[in-house]
Amino acid sequence: MAKEIQPPKAKKIHKELVIHDDVRIDDYYWLNNRKDKEVIKYLKAENAYYDAMTSKYKAFENSLFEEMKSRIKEDDESVPYKYNGYWYIVKYETGKNYPVYIRRKDTLENPDELLFDCNEMSSGHEYFKLVGLSVSPDNTMISYGIDITGRRNYILRIKSLVTDEIFSDIIKNTTGSATWANDNQTLFYTKKDVKTLRSDKIYKHKLSTPSTKDKVVFHEKDDTFGVAVYKSKSKKYLIIASYSTLTNEYRVLNANTPDEKFKVFQERIRGLEYSISHYDNQFYIVTNADKSVNFKLMKTHEENTSIQNWTDVLPHREEVLLEDIDIFKDFLVVSERTNGLNKIRIIRWDDKEDYYLPFDNETYTAFTSTNVEFNTEILRYGYNSMVTPTSTIDFNMVIKSKIVLKEQEVLGDKFNKDDYQSERIWATSKDGVKIPMSMVYRKGIKKDGTNPILMYAYGSYGHTIDPYFSSIRLSLLDRGFIYVIAHVRGGEYLGRPWYENGKLLLKKNTFTDFIECSKFLIDENYTSPKHLYALGGSAGGLLIGAVINEAPELYNGVIAAVPFVDVVTTMLDDTIPLTTGEYDEWGNPNDKAYYDYIKSYSPYDNVKQQNYPNILITTGLHDSQVQYWEPAKWVAKLRDLKTDPNKLLLKTNMRAGHGGSSGRFDALKEDAEEYAFLLDLENIYD
Repeated sequence: MAKEIQPPKAKKIHKELVIHDDVRIDDYYWLNNRKDKEVIKYLKAENAYYDAMTSKYKAFENSLFEEMKSRIKEDDESVPYKYNGYWYIVKYETGKNYPVYIRRKDTLENPDELLFDCNEMSSGHEYFKLVGLSVSPDNTMISYGIDITGRRNYILRIKSLVTDEIFSDIIKNTTGSATWANDNQTLFYTKKDVKTLRSDKIYKHKLSTPSTKDKVVFHEKDDTFGVAVYKSKSKKYLIIASYSTLTNEYRVLNANTPDEKFKVFQERIRGLEYSISHYDNQFYIVTNADKSVNFKLMKTHEENTSIQNWTDVLPHREEVLLEDIDIFKDFLVVSERTNGLNKIRIIRWDDKEDYYLPFDNETYTAFTSTNVEFNTEILRYGYNSMVTPTSTIDFNMVIKSKIVLKEQEVLGDKFNKDDYQSERIWATSKDGVKIPMSMVYRKGIKKDGTNPILMYAYGSYGHTIDPYFSSIRLSLLDRGFIYVIAHVRGGEYLGRPWYENGKLLLKKNTFTDFIECSKFLIDENYTSPKHLYALGGSAGGLLIGAVINEAPELYNGVIAAVPFVDVVTTMLDDTIPLTTGEYDEWGNPNDKAYYDYIKSYSPYDNVKQQNYPNILITTGLHDSQVQYWEPAKWVAKLRDLKTDPNKLLLKTNMRAGHGGSSGRFDALKEDAEEYAFLLDLENIYD
């Protein structure tokens, strides 16, 4: 029956796009208008086609959802952390989609004080997200942001924690986050440009005054930069950050004097990246100054912050990426990465000790966690691997003892981490560079070419996908799948040069790395093209699109979630959210050299008459990161040109944006949909 169902066919309207004396024909440009009834009609037709084509395994999909849900502890809560005299906790209740935020004064034995019940707040909204909780220094008020569309455009509100009154002010078009001055009366927040959604202005709000009287304290006029405002962990400084892909600039102001002017810390110099942390009378600076490609740590006195006054604390090391620092009264904690693996280094300020936390697995993830207290000997960090559920650990930096506060529970009697194996393997890319992959599988597999593999990658913005545990993934592993993370260039897994060699005019390295990893898995008999699948989302969806244009024969199926696939058109439209801030990542196609290069790999521009694998594409109508029309146009063009009978499915979430559904169980249903698509291709239904 399903084979007789005919897919929607989008109409063609001839559109010529001309630049650099080059003409591109875009017959589906008309889909770029979510207010057009014909556009909505087409998206709904694709959804109906998706429903029809997946109906045969809908019951299996539902059982997958229940299976995934059954592993999750529904009545769960976070490990409490203490801040300014209160313990803060996030709770989940059985059967409910959203979290409940509470706090307890002084000790954990004291009664709960309800901050927010997102289950009640989300009532009547198809999408709901709460972010940016910021408590005033006197603990009497809290600011927070709410998004009810999925476009990451937040309404900022303020609530009294004494009376539970929500102040009448509604501040729209914000990032959702805000920070308090030390007077408990002044709040600084970030607003977005209404059209582009770029964070461009910092405002100052005074309690008991209408938000219409709020003053702009900083306007970032360079449209390749965004802005944010926060307070230093020392609580002494308010900090405004201006940031782009390659350049940073900060402004600082004593938090006791919020009506004075912010002072530039170090003016922007193109290519100078730095971040600042305050301790005692010094600022500590993680920076790439002095050609420190993998970053180093410097410091300067708070009264003399320009770069000529910076001095080295931890010098640059070519083999070590310095990722971040955490500052405590007696300790400096440094997060590093060596040969792809996380390292946590602990240094006493008095230089009496300098040591690393011991991690000895072949592939794992370790990270400093919520460390808001300054005067403490306890470092909180997280640890997991592809076979080990996430643990939250308190480590005493003086006596070097640790307490595992919580290990993620995987419910049911089936999970035993000893049943699974993880390892790291290396492929060789076309230019001779070794590409690492982290993989996990159920013990007992044979390298006979029959194992189904799902390979995932991202590969952009220097964002590293570490090998992490997923209880959801067990639904694939227990059915014979191998799961692989390809650490392709464009991320920072092997340091900053790994990123630099996968961006701009070297972007194609990301795609060839993924293809060579795929070939390696086939050549080494882990799998075969009949059983190899690929997954990527957002910029990772671009990766998937580019790969199946170049090497479609390697894969039986692919999933592209909210994929960035119409790269040329998007990067030429500076009215679209985020475009101008992306020039340092992809290049500005108004420059012909970048135009030609981007056009040569842009998935939408390079769809051709050839066979493609089975494809599932997902998007959100309200996506602010990757506009829905990119995947919609891509599907329409693929339908017109592909020469195979394989599945091509588009599912548009008409209620959500880039992150998908907002509730924890609704999001789980989307995972079940993706897994059911893959398992159907393997003819696995139990």
